[in-house]
Amino acid sequence: MTISSSIAPSSSISSSIAPHLPYLRRFARAVSGAQTSGDAYALATLEAIVADTHALRKDLEPRVALYQVFLRVWGSVAFSAGDRVDEENRLQPARPASAGLQRLEALTPRSRVAFVLSAIEGFTTEQIAQALGCTAKAAEDLLHNAAVEISHQIATDVLIVEDEPIIAMDIEALVESLGHRVTEVARTHTEALAAVRRRRPGLILADVQLADGSSGISAVHDILESFRVPVIFITAYPERLLTGERPEPTFLISKPFRHEMVKAVISQALFFDQKASAPKIARSAG
Repeated sequence: MTISSSIAPSSSISSSIAPHLPYLRRFARAVSGAQTSGDAYALATLEAIVADTHALRKDLEPRVALYQVFLRVWGSVAFSAGDRVDEENRLQPARPASAGLQRLEALTPRSRVAFVLSAIEGFTTEQIAQALGCTAKAAEDLLHNAAVEISHQIATDVLIVEDEPIIAMDIEALVESLGHRVTEVARTHTEALAAVRRRRPGLILADVQLADGSSGISAVHDILESFRVPVIFITAYPERLLTGERPEPTFLISKPFRHEMVKAVISQALFFDQKASAPKIARSAG
């Protein structure tokens, strides 16, 4: 079941927000820490718009207005990874909220939301202020607070699975600038498996398509069958992994990426430190 197929707003509203739904899913998963809870929040956002079409402000850019509704929902409803949708497309939230979400709520969530809006979604300070319903000065303060919090992050070992040398070097330099240690750079599925046998990382950044034609998703799937570790996928086609039609990655970096985006996604992935069992992600996803 997809979000767009389960909710049918008026044609004008649907056409204005449809292009932004994949990225709303990405944002929702990043701030909630899981695909299931993130998609539940995104679906609840559309339900809120259907229930009250005036909730989507016409004086704002459609994407900003959509995220504004999402943030109102996110601030008032607690979904966790156990949430589901029943046969009649009604949300059935699990209680209590996940431990990751509880930690996020305890650690100035608006600062983290502002940071993710800026670094991952590319919002300007003015757009962040509009989405959060605050002043531009308040948005600037939130971004500053988030930067301070993130700087206190615990360093970890990182495995990079990337077949393009220049991109791999760029990611390695960025990861190390954040205080983390890059254990190895693997170019293929085989090299990735060998690397984790030598040393288990605390975080994996993996390209979706690798040099030998194999899938980074497949490599990660095999790794997660042996032990648990937070994973960030890198792809030039994020919309292919943000359909909501199957189990999909929670954390994604789009190519070409901005350094601020990589920092934000690494921060969120390590913050939640999902430690989840191997997700049943479709190996054929591109």
